[in-house]
Amino acid sequence: MRNSAAAIWQTVHAERRHLAADLSDLSESQWTVPSLCPGWTIHDVLAHLVDTARTSRVSFIRDLLAARMNFDRANEVGVARTRRDDPRDTLAAFMDTAHLTRTPPANPATRLVEAIVHGEDIRRPLGLTGSYPHRAVIQALAYQLQTRVSYGGGRERAAGLRLIDRGTGTSWGLGDDVEGDPLDLLVAVSGRPVGPETLAGRGAHRLTGAA
Repeated sequence: MRNSAAAIWQTVHAERRHLAADLSDLSESQWTVPSLCPGWTIHDVLAHLVDTARTSRVSFIRDLLAARMNFDRANEVGVARTRRDDPRDTLAAFMDTAHLTRTPPANPATRLVEAIVHGEDIRRPLGLTGSYPHRAVIQALAYQLQTRVSYGGGRERAAGLRLIDRGTGTSWGLGDDVEGDPLDLLVAVSGRPVGPETLAGRGAHRLTGAA
């Protein structure tokens, strides 16, 4: 399933606005809640989203070279560069970037992955529920299954597994069955913990709760 670049950006822009709205009334303590990204708070993930929204092909390569080709280090520098003392100022910066269509030299589907997975990195620890277009979740999942973990994907995590959309029966891969909602499958293959009750099947234990 494929979307045009224009359709992808329309979804990404909408999801950025939805996330900004969800975060508009957070208390001071909620901004410091640990996200699903190890070592990052809710505020940190939002700062990362601001930084990546501003990232162009040229600046991505420049920052990666400065980080000596270490993606994690480049991300940490980006968070430090973008994070404001007051989380509300970081949120305002995020709202200002919602319309941007900048991207590193990568498949546009990476923008869907970022919007949805990082949205869940923030929402789930806060007890918020995200609602994403089914088509976008499926495309993000398919992309993650094709992409190596070292590049932010989940191909190795899903090796030897057959992931099944419990709503439609659509499946990906071969091996032990893992059945769940596409969003939970996406979060799990992206290396985030999900509750044991969210996935079912012989291979579910390989994805639940494991980064």
